[in-house]
Amino acid sequence: QVQLVESGGGLVQPGGSLSLSCVASPVASGRTFSIITMGWYRQVPGQQRELVASITSDGRTNVADSVKGRFTISRDNAKNTVYLQMNSLKPEDTAVYYCNVVVTPVKTTHAINYWGRGTQVTVSS
Repeated sequence: QVQLVESGGGLVQPGGSLSLSCVASPVASGRTFSIITMGWYRQVPGQQRELVASITSDGRTNVADSVKGRFTISRDNAKNTVYLQMNSLKPEDTAVYYCNVVVTPVKTTHAINYWGRGTQVTVSS
């Protein structure tokens, strides 16, 4: 199993910036995993959880149109950490942001999804 710990959420004024981080830590014994994809999703009450941005282990990114030009995703493979730098924040960015990691046990071909508990981001004056 893998535990995801998010940090960096909070309250910020419109136009401000926040940086989120998520650290993936294996908790299962006697197993090694390869991280395929790390990413961020967000959700508000009454709406679907939507992809914000994702990044593969070799650096390929996928970013939602609603945040292109404002948000940047990056990762540190050595630290098993993914980051989301959020600039020019808008009130509509307010949501709970969830870290997502897709892993594959070494020498296997199947994938497993893990989710963090979420961190609140509120953009308001």
